Amino acid sequence: MAEPTFVVGIDLGTTNSVVSYAWINQPSDTPSQIQVLEIPQTISPGVVEARQTLPSFLFSPGSHDVPAGALDLPWKKGIDFTVGEFAKSRGAEIPQRLIASSKSWLCHSLVDRNKAILPWKSPDGCPKLSPVAASSRILDHIRGAWNHLMATNERGYEDRLALEHQAVYLTVPASFDAVARELTVKAAELAGFQHVTLLEEPTAAFYAWIHDSGDGWRDSVREGDRILVCDIGGGTSDFSLIQVGQSGGALDLERIAVGNHLLVGGDNMDLTLAYSLSQKLARTGTRLNTRQLQILSHSCRVAKERLFSQPGQEVAPIAILGSGSSLIGGTIRTELSREYMAAAILEGFFPICSEDAVPKSRMGAGLRELGLSYESDPAVTHHLAAFIRSFDTQRDSNPVSPTVVLFNGGVLKANAIRTRILDVLNNWSSKSGGSRVREIPARDYDLSVSKGAAYYGLAARGQGIRIRSGLNRSYYLGIAASMPAVPGLPTPMKAFCVAPFGMEEGTTVRLPDQEFVLVVGEPVSFDLLSASSRHGDEVGTVVEGWQDDISPVTMIETTLAGKPGTVIPVSMEIHTTEVGTLEVWCVSKDDAKRWKLEFNVREKDA
Repeated sequence: MAEPTFVVGIDLGTTNSVVSYAWINQPSDTPSQIQVLEIPQTISPGVVEARQTLPSFLFSPGSHDVPAGALDLPWKKGIDFTVGEFAKSRGAEIPQRLIASSKSWLCHSLVDRNKAILPWKSPDGCPKLSPVAASSRILDHIRGAWNHLMATNERGYEDRLALEHQAVYLTVPASFDAVARELTVKAAELAGFQHVTLLEEPTAAFYAWIHDSGDGWRDSVREGDRILVCDIGGGTSDFSLIQVGQSGGALDLERIAVGNHLLVGGDNMDLTLAYSLSQKLARTGTRLNTRQLQILSHSCRVAKERLFSQPGQEVAPIAILGSGSSLIGGTIRTELSREYMAAAILEGFFPICSEDAVPKSRMGAGLRELGLSYESDPAVTHHLAAFIRSFDTQRDSNPVSPTVVLFNGGVLKANAIRTRILDVLNNWSSKSGGSRVREIPARDYDLSVSKGAAYYGLAARGQGIRIRSGLNRSYYLGIAASMPAVPGLPTPMKAFCVAPFGMEEGTTVRLPDQEFVLVVGEPVSFDLLSASSRHGDEVGTVVEGWQDDISPVTMIETTLAGKPGTVIPVSMEIHTTEVGTLEVWCVSKDDAKRWKLEFNVREKDA
């Protein structure tokens, strides 16, 4: 690979995607700051405009939905799936043709993420894509936009400036497991990307803060600080803790804890407001159909953002087209008041709670629809309490609250929500005898992740500060115990730690002194397990009775090369790649043969 010209940070968001970039070797006549790419996209049929954010929605028009050629882009004709603003708005009216939250489906272990299943529950005849393919379509739009804007000039097309030849840093939720990360890399490869490194979103948001603060970042934090990165976007909530330490007389940073993947965010809030208003309308005799309810949800999002951004406005009007033929007389009108919104969002999603709060779980029904695994408790503060408590338990310490918080994500543009979270954190801190939690201000909440990813690309080249992080959880292989067979009793499975929490990217570890028996030449399976809270395990740790705190991730199914039924003594070699994925190798005792355990991402039947 020739030396790239740019570092490019891509925030492949659940709701919006953003691209930022910077020159690696800065030409004298170009801007020195990290830039945000204005992404051309279809706004309405026949109209293409450039925007800083690309809504992560895909819409497949029917034969009569839009005129032929009306969705064409400057770099692509004959569009069958359109991406962006028009996909989002038109898809809200025809939801059976809309793919949303494809990123969240990438970490859904109960479905085949390589199978064409989206739009979920759409009728026969509607085009479908797999979660991997849908994510790839969004990345393909980004690649086409970049190459149209950045690689095409008055001299023609310059291949060296094409996105596939740049150093691309693609962000993922900190909570994504190894399979979801592998699938994200696969989506990028399908879109034509050749060199991709993964970076966790909360870490990227913190890198953006460092970039925006310049050398002054050291004046805002001090040794011993625990920085909570609280990232709440349209579809998910993500928590990470970063510890500020000291090395060689200078401050250094280490990511020390990562929360679970939480499917609760701004979309849940919009739906809550829409259902509340629809019930209010129903009491007056006006009942909305499914299409109108989806339009109402979109209108509630707009009204919510207006009220949060304009403190002096108490009421935001909302209009919904009726189902009749009269566009004027059939319009349904209602309004969203500040008081009503505060009660629904602040009390429903960010209630005041104690530091020992536990996310509530509803009694499970015997049968449920298969779909995204939304949180049963929408209270973000309950999940935050559980995250901090889990971290304290691992450190065998008294409860300790974060000392600093950095907010990120579109939801947290609302000052009222940030203030509520700070109030909750300070309540916890005061009860444990701690000092007040400080907020370090973010410059923006929608663009930080992509900017931070670009900054990380520069830092990886010695042009910035790096945060020590590594794997976001510990990984294990299931090892069958050696014991006599007992009728009716399955062979106990031990968990062998192959990669501990925090294992750095690019690390290779060989364990020659721990031998196992490998069966080759016939179908075999390997269980990959993980734990987000066992930070004390090291490579080679064997855990018995692990069911309570170690969970299955996926099953690796393969037939390893060799004479059928042959049993070979092997040791393990583990490598964490630069793209943030995990490789496990079985190495024969004489080093003559090596077998790589390939992930089969077609999961076990639920």
